[in-house]
Amino acid sequence: MAWVTEPGEAGPARDVEHEHVAREERAVPTAAASGPVSHQLFRAARLHRMLAGYLLRDLGLHRGQELLLMHLWDSGPARQTELIEVLDSDSPTMTRMVQRLEKAGLVERVPDPTDGRASLVSTTAASETLRRQIEQMWHDLEVATVGDLTPADLSPVLATLGRIEANLAKAVARIRLTP
Repeated sequence: MAWVTEPGEAGPARDVEHEHVAREERAVPTAAASGPVSHQLFRAARLHRMLAGYLLRDLGLHRGQELLLMHLWDSGPARQTELIEVLDSDSPTMTRMVQRLEKAGLVERVPDPTDGRASLVSTTAASETLRRQIEQMWHDLEVATVGDLTPADLSPVLATLGRIEANLAKAVARIRLTP
């Protein structure tokens, strides 16, 4: 990375290499000209996912695995079908995720006491050690995401993102209901 401080500036160094990339990506392709919000949201989400992936890699996790652990920490043991629904996943992906976390010693599958055919996924004591690191990772991701935005800046951003999420959820529900 090329970090520089402009001559005569007393402020923090800037990441010039990545500033250049960000400047280049600001132009909306002509094919996306009718969707500038979608294009901006796509670009921001891509970079957010990328950074999250880098931070999770340091913990030995892949994206999504921390969400599964966080759900189990908050809600307790769950069937894979519940995890699929909560994390908006599919059965093969969830099976692989649980198997990887199980192999790492972070979750275990136990028989469901109410249904002998099913099993519950639960966290292990080893996952509790990782919990603090995941909390710190989410803090670091938030700091990087928010940057120098103030609480006053964030309030309307969060409200708008909530509305965008609701709009997208309605669109996805309509598509899922269409035969």
